[in-house]
Amino acid sequence: MDATSGKDRSSSQKNQSVLSEYDAKAFLSSYGVPVVSEKSAQDIEEAVAAAKEIGFPVVLKGLGAELLHKTENRLVHLNLKTEEAVEAAAKAIAESAGDRLAAFLVQPQIDGNREFVAGLFNDETYGPVVMFGLGGIFTEALSDVTFRLAPITDADAAEMITELRSSAMLDAVRGETRVHRELLVQTLTGLARIAEEHADIREIDINPLLITSQGRPVAVDALVIKGDAAERKSSIEPVDPRAVGGLFYPRSVAFIGASSRFGKWGYNLLTNTISGGFEGDIYLVNPKGGTIAGRPVYPSIREIPGPVDVGVVTIPAVHVKKLIPEFKEKGIKSMLLIASGFSETGAEGTRLERALVDEARAAGIHIIGPNTMGICNPHINFYCTGTHVRPKPGATSVVAQSGNMGNQLLAFAELQGIGIRGFCGSGNEAMITIEDYLDAFEVDELTETVMLYIESVKNGRRFFESARRVGQKKPIVLLKGGQTQAGIKAASSHTGALASNNRVFNAVCRQAGIVKVEKPLDLLDLSAAFSSLPLPKGNRVAIMTWGGGWGVVAADLCEAYGLVVPELNSDIIEAIDGILPPYWSRSNPIDLVGESDLSIPTTVLEALMKWDGCDGVINLGIMGRRHMVSWLTGSVRLSDPTHTEDFLEKVSQTYEEFEKKYVDHIVSLMQTYHKPVFGVSMIKDETDPTVYTLANHRYKGLFFPTPEQAVKSLSKMYEYRRFLLREENRGETAVRTA
Repeated sequence: MDATSGKDRSSSQKNQSVLSEYDAKAFLSSYGVPVVSEKSAQDIEEAVAAAKEIGFPVVLKGLGAELLHKTENRLVHLNLKTEEAVEAAAKAIAESAGDRLAAFLVQPQIDGNREFVAGLFNDETYGPVVMFGLGGIFTEALSDVTFRLAPITDADAAEMITELRSSAMLDAVRGETRVHRELLVQTLTGLARIAEEHADIREIDINPLLITSQGRPVAVDALVIKGDAAERKSSIEPVDPRAVGGLFYPRSVAFIGASSRFGKWGYNLLTNTISGGFEGDIYLVNPKGGTIAGRPVYPSIREIPGPVDVGVVTIPAVHVKKLIPEFKEKGIKSMLLIASGFSETGAEGTRLERALVDEARAAGIHIIGPNTMGICNPHINFYCTGTHVRPKPGATSVVAQSGNMGNQLLAFAELQGIGIRGFCGSGNEAMITIEDYLDAFEVDELTETVMLYIESVKNGRRFFESARRVGQKKPIVLLKGGQTQAGIKAASSHTGALASNNRVFNAVCRQAGIVKVEKPLDLLDLSAAFSSLPLPKGNRVAIMTWGGGWGVVAADLCEAYGLVVPELNSDIIEAIDGILPPYWSRSNPIDLVGESDLSIPTTVLEALMKWDGCDGVINLGIMGRRHMVSWLTGSVRLSDPTHTEDFLEKVSQTYEEFEKKYVDHIVSLMQTYHKPVFGVSMIKDETDPTVYTLANHRYKGLFFPTPEQAVKSLSKMYEYRRFLLREENRGETAVRTA
């Protein structure tokens, strides 16, 4: 099996040719790949002479266009120390290879205990991809590999190297010399240049890339396959970002297939739009006429008296194409196609979908969907979704290829107080794709954070380029479905999508700066964090806790997620000495030792924000104590009549006022010091939001239920910060070299 693509190299492909190993290495060497010195010999006598010239011991191999699995077919003989051994090995190779033998290849015997693999292949979705990983017999067994889309920079190549789980093998360990990483970088960037300059190169496999005792990587075996220039999947024509943005700002909406039947799509969408407070004109269309919800129903689109910006279609799939002439005649430019029964159902549905799109495009009509659960824009009270969820206006734009997933996310956002810029269930993306939405978010001034749930992409290269461009301006938080074999099967039946290699997709996310998460609620956590807090400048975390146990847990989580909990220096210790009693731990995490003085958390927090030894603060257990006080005062009312109601109310009110002032204080400190403050509430109930919004403030208070949510979110924000710095450095390098 080929380590780069997982396809059997013996399977012949039309119009493909394989370079001999000798020619392959000569080609790779011209692109800076360090290769072993070697000689080609036409017969046994020349092979012996070449071995004498190179110097014993040597390696002898058989050469031939069809000789791909040399080791398995006994066509490689190692550590040959005499002329006689070379002659015997040559005879054995000739016998095994038969007519397929074209020549012999003689190399010096190079010993090395570390083997890696490098390669290039053409992914059908994303195009040319560079690969690096652990090589030799472990390539497939351990599958420790990393990828980047070509072209790549030196910085990209260096990141690939450090991403390997086995990257420690590149250091000086157990008597081995440190590997010359610059030669590895040179190898990977050379492969990327080949992809740019040779569209006919289909695949390159360097395995092993042997590390010599001097720490130099050397390609001792190489495969180069040429063929016709790789064809990308047919891409869908891009949609103007202004047209996509206009879909979220209709002045009038027509419901084609409006229904009076409770629970039907034509009823749910209509009632949600009306009750959500949409101020534009609403028209209902159904051949039966009459009235629905007290509104007149028009038998056809042509009979609608006013102009229509968006037509919401819920009629059966087989009848949708007939609407295109009516849309064109009426001047309706946008269709929200709720109906299912298209590509998600199979080949016939795919043909139906393509025919619909062709007619719509010719008529100048844009289609969202089909198989979508709707759109919403809280900024104009436009809630046209199947689920009656109405999050508040905000700065997070959401697109979900699963409408159910999207509506669940909106429901969670509403509960947690996370504001939404706009939402779209993109459905099958027959015309408007995830790439179109990304392009629209890039130019939308109200969008500050992008949240995506996707199962596939239509145009991998465009997705990568759009995401990388958008990511330099605003964070993209993404959850991908279809990451397991079961998930891939479900994704195919759900959206008609074809899943691509998930490891390549993960590499695309890293390279484009996409913040990828693994769980649905992580999307909300990250969206809340990005929309509420300043980015951390580094990964150093100060932890302030009302109880020691939570601080220990948070510190352990920080280490697990790549964050650093630095020791306190003398200056910050001296500052806190003036706040806490003498028996405080003088270490990070900082335990507030259960002090009841409500001024202590605010004072310690301010000292930490001033401290230049940390890049962010996590505070645990300060918020939410009002619930404990409420329970306490409730018990006192029942058990101790000596305390007056006024006293008990005052106690509760004191803690409620403290928490309001504490949030104000946090937001003010973030405004001043531009460091993120993550909160973890001691106790939360259904009345407690995750995000606390203050009028006329850029930042917001953020309090999660668990330490893990806070630590993971801070870690992902730091990951995004590193991407921005990398892109900034890339731009400076480009300017210097221009």
